[in-house]
Amino acid sequence: MKVTNMSAEMKAEKAEAAAWFRTLRDQIVAAFEGLEDNHDTGPLSDQAPGRFEVTETKRDADDGADAGGGLMSVMRGGRVFEKVGVNVSEVYGTLGERAQNAMAARKGIPGMKDDPRFWASGISLVAHMQNPHVPAVHMNTRMFWTPHTWWFGGGSDLNPCIEYDDDTAHFHAQQKKHLQPHGGLLHPKLKAWADEYFYIPHRKRARGVGGIFMDDRNSGDWERDFTLTQDIGRAFLPAFVPLVEKRRVQDWSEAEKDTQLVHRGLYAEYNLVYDRGTKFGLETGHDANAVLMSLPPMAKWV
Repeated sequence: MKVTNMSAEMKAEKAEAAAWFRTLRDQIVAAFEGLEDNHDTGPLSDQAPGRFEVTETKRDADDGADAGGGLMSVMRGGRVFEKVGVNVSEVYGTLGERAQNAMAARKGIPGMKDDPRFWASGISLVAHMQNPHVPAVHMNTRMFWTPHTWWFGGGSDLNPCIEYDDDTAHFHAQQKKHLQPHGGLLHPKLKAWADEYFYIPHRKRARGVGGIFMDDRNSGDWERDFTLTQDIGRAFLPAFVPLVEKRRVQDWSEAEKDTQLVHRGLYAEYNLVYDRGTKFGLETGHDANAVLMSLPPMAKWV
């Protein structure tokens, strides 16, 4: 990571990033409610379309001062989505000692103990589907700032319990297309990074079929890195929505639903044991319901 002594608070850049994450959230929520509305054939099409419940989240500092918050948007029991959450947040304050030490150790950032202020904003999405033929999916992009440096991170990955090679190929192809303006070498790098990051060591397997992932992105050119982060977000809907439209009409068996529930257990294990965002959110006092929104509504271990 490139460490820069910054005199500015980067207020304009922070505001631009936070606004983009909110815009992307609005686009995704509208698209997902649209999928609920136009599901007129196939399993569960006779039920009412699902809708997001939107809740403002608030984070307080230890002394009670405002420390930011966000919007938690969750849909439960839809006819396409069994549970999906799309959260945006903008939080700030002072990192606690454990978070300071962890950041200094992993990122090698000097000066955190002297000035442990931070600001972070991002969007986080996890969708668990009714139909086991429709893949679950995760997407997250974020910006993090300290007085000592800044960076972007995030990506998206596909988590089918029943794998279809053409679905996987479509998902990767859309991500590659959206990353192409940033150079032909970037997609293979972020794809390999996702394979490494979303691996479950204690199960000795990946949690899904991969995607793209990056962290600590600071090339020294904020606009360039922000545009890349936007393009990772822009890739999401064209990569995922066609898969939902194609698979949601398929019938499923009890055995296939059982396969889905067992696979969800992998997702829960990964998020509770390894996921950096889950750890950071709980460590810094963010709303626990928002942080744990990614957990499936039902899972099974055998």
